[in-house]
Amino acid sequence: MNEEKDDDLIELVEDARDAAPLRRWKVAIIDDDPAVHEGTRYALSDYQLNGYGLTLLSAHSAQEGRDLLAREKDIAVILLDVVMETETAGLSLVGYIRQELGNEIVRIILRTGQPGQAPERNVIVDYDINDYKAKTELTADKLFTCVTAALRSHQQLVRVSETRRGLEIILEAASALFDFKSMQKLAEGVLTQLSSLLDVDCAGILVLRENDHEDFFVLAGSGCYRELSGLEEPGKLTAQLRAFIQNAFTRRQTEFLEDRSVLYLSTASGTEVVVLLEAGKHLSDTDRALVEIFCSRLTVAFDNVVLYDQLQQANARLEKRVVERTRELTAANARLRAQWIRARRTNAFQSEILGTVAHDIRNPLSVILGRAEMMKEFLQEPNVPTEKMNLQLEHVRNAASRLSDMVDALITEALADAMDITLRRESIDFVSLVRDVLDANLPLAQRKGQLIEIDGASPARVHSDPDRLREAVDNLISNAIKYTPTGGRIDVSVGEADGQAVLRVRDNGPGLRPEDTRRLFGRFQRLSAKPTGGEASTGLGLSIAKKIVDLHDGEIFAESDGAGRGSTFVIQLPLEGNARP
Repeated sequence: MNEEKDDDLIELVEDARDAAPLRRWKVAIIDDDPAVHEGTRYALSDYQLNGYGLTLLSAHSAQEGRDLLAREKDIAVILLDVVMETETAGLSLVGYIRQELGNEIVRIILRTGQPGQAPERNVIVDYDINDYKAKTELTADKLFTCVTAALRSHQQLVRVSETRRGLEIILEAASALFDFKSMQKLAEGVLTQLSSLLDVDCAGILVLRENDHEDFFVLAGSGCYRELSGLEEPGKLTAQLRAFIQNAFTRRQTEFLEDRSVLYLSTASGTEVVVLLEAGKHLSDTDRALVEIFCSRLTVAFDNVVLYDQLQQANARLEKRVVERTRELTAANARLRAQWIRARRTNAFQSEILGTVAHDIRNPLSVILGRAEMMKEFLQEPNVPTEKMNLQLEHVRNAASRLSDMVDALITEALADAMDITLRRESIDFVSLVRDVLDANLPLAQRKGQLIEIDGASPARVHSDPDRLREAVDNLISNAIKYTPTGGRIDVSVGEADGQAVLRVRDNGPGLRPEDTRRLFGRFQRLSAKPTGGEASTGLGLSIAKKIVDLHDGEIFAESDGAGRGSTFVIQLPLEGNARP
C-alpha cells in the first residue's frame, strides 16, 4: 500500500472572486492507488450542480474507508475500488455500508482495474451498488456524468427520507398537540415539534392575537427567546422584534427568509398566531413543505384549546345553574312533601267519614228488615190488610232507594283507595290462604246447592301481602259462585308450576264471550252473563284483583271455550325464592 495518505478534506471553490462559499456535497474516494485520487480530484475540480460544489474525502484502504464513514455521516457518493487489501475488500465494504451501518441513501459507484475478478453482472445482482465502471473506461466526462447521476439520485433519496421522517413527526405531533388544554403549553409544544421536524435546535418565539386586536402577547419562546415566554406586554420586546411581528400580522402570510422564517396562522375562532423561527441552517424545499403541512394542522389544535376554554366556562356556568336548580328543586320537594302529608291526613279523614257512612247504611237496612217482618206477620192474619201491606212496601222501597244511593256514593269514594294499593309482604302458604278463602265462601255455595272441590296437596309459599292477596282470591271464588248456576260445580286447584304458584278457579257457568274477554279486568265493567242467584255486581272486583296481582309481579287471566261452556280464572305468582326484592 502506498505510504502517502491524504486524509485532509479538500474543498474546491471556483474562484476567489466568489464572495459566498458554495454549499457542498461530500464525495468519498476509497482506492489504494494514489494516482486515482489525484486524477479524480483533477477531473472534478470545477464541478458544480444546482449551486452545489464538492468536498472530496480520501481513504486508501477498506479499513480507512470504514473509519471515514464512521466519522462522516452525510457522504453523498462513494467512488469505491474493488481490490485493495484483499481481492474483495471493496465488496466487503459495500456489505458493511448497507447492512451494518444501514445506510441506504449513499450512492456507491464501484470502480475496478481488474473486471475479470469481479464480473459486472454478478456484482450488480449480489451487491447493492448503484453503478459499476472499469477504471480504463472512466474518462473525465464519463466520471462527471456518473457522479452527476449519483448525486441527483442521492438528492431525491434524501428528499424522500426527509419527507417520510417529517410526515411521521407531524402525525405524532398532531396527536400530542391536540391533547393540550392550555394555550401556553400548546405554544411550547409547537416550538419543540418544529425543532424536531427540522432536526436542529431552533430559536423561536410564538405570539398570539385574538379577534384583530392591536395588542398581542408572547405565549412561548425557545433558544435565545426563552425568557420571553408568557410576556403579555409587547412594549417590553425590542423595537426591531416588535416591528417584525407587527409586520407579520399585517402581511398575514408565511415567509421563508434567508436568516429566519415567519409562520402565520389564522384559525376559525378568529385567533391569529405568528411564529418567528431561526433554524440556524438553510431550509430546503422539503423542509419548507413539511413546515407548511405542519402549520396547516395547527389551526385545529389552537381552535381546540379555544373551544376547550369556552367549554370550561360553559361548564362552570352550568354547574352554577345546577346548584341553583337543585336548591329550587329541594324547596319544591319540601313543598310537595308538605302537600303529601296534608293529602294523607285528608285521606285518613275521608276514610273515617266513609266508615261513618257505612255505619249509617245499617239504618235503611234495619227499616227494610223491620218492615219485612211486619209484612210477614200481616200475611199470617186471616184477612190480609192490603193497605197496611202497601204502606210497609212503600217504606221498604224508600229505604232501599236511600241504600242504593249511599252504596253508589261509597263505591265512587272508595275507588281511589282501591286503585292506590300498598303491600306489606311476608312469607305465606298460598294453598292455606286459598283454603281459608274457600271456607269463608262455602255457605254461599251451599245455599245455591253448588259443589266446590279443591286440589292442593303440597304447599306453595309466596312472598306477598296476605290481606291483599286474600282479597284477590276472594274475588275469583265469589265470582265463580255468583255466575255458576244452582246445583253447579266449581273446581279449585292450587300448586307449583315452572317456579310459580298457580291458582285455577273453574266453573260451569255461562262462560265468556269475545266481548267479555276484551273488557274483563276494566273498571265498572259488567259481563254479558248475569249472576245466577240475583246477586249484585259493582264491576270493580276483577279490576282490583288485577291491580293486586300486578303489584305482586304476577299475572291474572281468564280462559273459556265459549258461551255456555264455563270459564277458568288463573292467578300466577312468583314463588318465594323467585320473587323480586
